[in-house]
Amino acid sequence: MYRLISNRRLSRGTVLLALALSMFALIYYSDTSAAAAKEGLELCFNVIIPSLFPFFVMSSLVVELGFAEKLGRLFEPIMRPLFNVSGVCAAAFVLGFIGGYPVGAKTAIALYKNGSIGKSEAERLLSFCNNSGPAFIFGVVGAGIFSSSLVGLLLYCVHMLASVIVGIIFRGWGKTSAKKSSARRVRVTAVSYSTAFTQSVTGSFSSMLNICAFVVLFTVIIKLLFAAGIISWLAGALETLLAPIGIDQIWCERVLIGIIELTSGVWSLQSAAVRLGSAMAMAAFMLGWAGLSIHCQVLSFVSGSGLSVKSYILGKLLHGVFSAVLIGAATKLFSLRAPVASYLAGQVESIASLDFKTALRISSVFAFIILLSFSILSIVICRKKYRTLNKNSV
Repeated sequence: MYRLISNRRLSRGTVLLALALSMFALIYYSDTSAAAAKEGLELCFNVIIPSLFPFFVMSSLVVELGFAEKLGRLFEPIMRPLFNVSGVCAAAFVLGFIGGYPVGAKTAIALYKNGSIGKSEAERLLSFCNNSGPAFIFGVVGAGIFSSSLVGLLLYCVHMLASVIVGIIFRGWGKTSAKKSSARRVRVTAVSYSTAFTQSVTGSFSSMLNICAFVVLFTVIIKLLFAAGIISWLAGALETLLAPIGIDQIWCERVLIGIIELTSGVWSLQSAAVRLGSAMAMAAFMLGWAGLSIHCQVLSFVSGSGLSVKSYILGKLLHGVFSAVLIGAATKLFSLRAPVASYLAGQVESIASLDFKTALRISSVFAFIILLSFSILSIVICRKKYRTLNKNSV
């Protein structure tokens, strides 16, 4: 089997066949393809660009102006014991939770490219820093899918906790090469404000074009897979394996959609909101896994950096599994019921109707809370260490 897969002619022939079938599908389902592309562009213009672009610029400025190095001294007592990474990595961790995918990964790669962190640290950071922001979880999943702010809050807390668990698990990743990578680390010098601003804006715009391209592409791919009946066929095959645990074909279709593209996956759970526990667990998995579309966005930043994506892919898979398990435990501890409004959630026509002002307020509040919590915890740890050193010196 391995020889067949590694055969270059066979692999190139398979790719060529796939491209030919894709071209045929685009022509045969031209109306579906055009409608899907239009839907993807609307999603980009109304939600993706306004919600991500400001955070891309902000994250780039934090790195370019050298603020990450200064914040690193404050957050070192937290990041090093928990995740075995330097304090500057807190910038990627915090911004990843505030701005959402793929702000955290982009910040981590920027820190590696400018010499702030070594290769091992960057790969550890990639395993847990690329997370969903509060705007998406509260605005789209909580309000749009489940019509419940409580469900959104619970999903976000579980999402954060699962990310921390993954980071702790990967704290030993690349330990053998840690000394070599840290030895090559260079001292970062901040550029001027004008240079940092122009580079951040132009670089962020280029990154947004990459992201929008993948969003439109995967929106079209999902619609074509449905039109051709491939999703239904794969779901039927998957059902034979998962039927013993009570998962039918409809739920298999939702899983497949979520594996491919996150927004389409969580939106497919609208009609499943009445089965609150199962729907929440699947939503938690999709949020942790993030989808192939977002993975491709991250890979577009990783390419050319020399970093391995193994830790990232494995980390996202574990993130999804841990999130689903934690939600399953939480729904047993807390009595949650689907509100009457959840039946009306299916009337919402598009994710593009998300109120961005509300989403921005949510992100800003959580940004303040997370940064304040990190700062207080760092100060407390530093004071304890200082008192211990004073006692030992006496």
